[in-house]
Amino acid sequence: MTDMETIEQLNAELVEFFNRFSSWEASVIQPGPLTLAETHAIEVLGHHGRMNMKSLAQRLGVTTGTVTVTVDRLEEGGLARRTPAEKDRRSYIIELTPEGEAAFLDHHHHHLQLAKEIASALDDGEIAGLVAILQKINAII
Repeated sequence: MTDMETIEQLNAELVEFFNRFSSWEASVIQPGPLTLAETHAIEVLGHHGRMNMKSLAQRLGVTTGTVTVTVDRLEEGGLARRTPAEKDRRSYIIELTPEGEAAFLDHHHHHLQLAKEIASALDDGEIAGLVAILQKINAII
């Protein structure tokens, strides 16, 4: 079992990373017309492709009601469209429009630049280790 001092140190580093990442992301998103929630939805759809509202909400870690508001805004802006699911007409499939794909690629480019910056401070083994650790963490949270 890990001692409390180590847990405190881990917590401090996680909080600092989260704050720095949040600030970085806000600086990338602020100049554009999209909210953070809209950008995150575009990112999920860009990475994973079309999906139903429930899946999108789960991937974003929000309720379906919250994701409905976000998708409404994306639809109004011409960045996403929803179509009734073939097997269940009560369910909708959300997908990016060509404009939404362009927004995804633009934001994804910023994320790749950050990943390159982080990777430049690490050697190949550390990068592989960090990827493995993040995969483990993402599987439980």
